[in-house]
Amino acid sequence: MSPLAGKTALVTGGASGIGAACARALAERGARVTVADRDETGAKEVAAEIGGTAWAVDLLDVTALETLELETDILVNNAGVQHVAAIPDFPPERFRQIMTLMVEAPFLLVRAALPHMYHSGGGRIVNISSVHGLRASAYKSAYVTAKHALEGLSKVTALEGGPHGVTSNCVNPGYVRTPLVDKQIADQAAAHGIPEREVVEKVLLTESAIKRLVEPAEVAALVCWLASADAGMVTGASYTMDGGWSAR
Repeated sequence: MSPLAGKTALVTGGASGIGAACARALAERGARVTVADRDETGAKEVAAEIGGTAWAVDLLDVTALETLELETDILVNNAGVQHVAAIPDFPPERFRQIMTLMVEAPFLLVRAALPHMYHSGGGRIVNISSVHGLRASAYKSAYVTAKHALEGLSKVTALEGGPHGVTSNCVNPGYVRTPLVDKQIADQAAAHGIPEREVVEKVLLTESAIKRLVEPAEVAALVCWLASADAGMVTGASYTMDGGWSAR
């Protein structure tokens, strides 16, 4: 039997990158997946591919999320954005937007999902954090702050959810081969004043012992394990997948 047969899953930012890989992997293991993304076309394409459901949603509209009720067994908080700038040049409105999307929205989705999980006797929450949830890098004040906050939210959720059979964990990849990282290469080149061809080696992977980008499917495989019955005693944890970056 498929390990996630009969389970429902919701993946935010599911139209591309890590989110799409998670949606596909969860569906392959038997879950019925809702692909949530503000990119309605992309969400529908992934949902059609995996036999799931598309949910076109703008997670920045947090007021609409305050009364949301989610009936899902697995919640994957993945949606995120990046902005690279020195603190004096960082637009305050952009900082607030990143906090809203990557901290407040996951909180509201967890809040909406827990009652059903408690009632059904269990659930899995997997937060796609980052090595930047554990370490800092220059020029990424909003992203690093948001990921550190997500780590705290995940641990509190683990403590509150544990007695109800709900686990909550973070996955902490290094740089993953996604459109978001492709965009960062150009931004980092401008911030550091170096050619784009040098960004991957000298900036993105300078702290990594393994000199390659993480593949989305590798992140998805760990997400699926955390969502499975085999990980029933794993909660409040942060799983690094950073090629040795955080070993330093």
